[in-house]
Amino acid sequence: MLLVVLLLISGLGIVLARQQFSSVQSTPDPERSLGSTSNLLSAQEFNQILADETVFVLDVHTPEQVHIPGTDAVIAYDQLEEQQDQLPADKATPIAVYCRSGGMSAEAVQTLAKLGYTTVYELAGGLQAYQESNNQVTLWPAVQELGTVIYGDVATTTFTLTNLTPLPVKITRISTSCGCTTAEVAKEQLAAYEQTTVTVRFDPAVHEDDTDVGEITRSIYISTDHPQFERLEAAIEGEVVLQEDI
Repeated sequence: MLLVVLLLISGLGIVLARQQFSSVQSTPDPERSLGSTSNLLSAQEFNQILADETVFVLDVHTPEQVHIPGTDAVIAYDQLEEQQDQLPADKATPIAVYCRSGGMSAEAVQTLAKLGYTTVYELAGGLQAYQESNNQVTLWPAVQELGTVIYGDVATTTFTLTNLTPLPVKITRISTSCGCTTAEVAKEQLAAYEQTTVTVRFDPAVHEDDTDVGEITRSIYISTDHPQFERLEAAIEGEVVLQEDI
């Protein structure tokens, strides 16, 4: 009889232990569980989805930091609800979110889900992880659209030059493909993980003829002292029209 009682107690203990283990296993970490609408990506995977123009890239770190090239908006993780007018109106738009190390982006993911966004990608390890695996100097975007430019007006746009390397980078030369286009960099030397603005001006009337009327593409070239990124290139595109043709 004693043996039967002991077996019954032992069996009951196993059942209770399994129930307890099951309960622990099914309780997700509230910070890192992204749910069915989110994907936690490595730096390499995150970099791949940046090439998709339909993805909205969001930096949620505060205070403001250097941004990954291609970032569409910078909103502090605790201000998303108040500034949701800066987010895509279409809740089906994929959002790629990051911060410096991953803590703020984890909270942002939950807020974005609450706001109704159905697909959110989160960068595991944040900008720090991205910097470690993406050693590069970039000029972004590759092409800046000017739209329609009236002959006689001067169009102005900007590019972002980013040093995502652990060493300083010096800009040694700035040039363009045509005298109608000028480029100026705000800082000629970038510290490690620093970025600056490149201002480009396009004057279609500089030649005093109609050579710049119609569709145009002009290139911007930046030379640096970094042996792996000695020459960067971007372009502006647009259509020049005469005032009387409007």
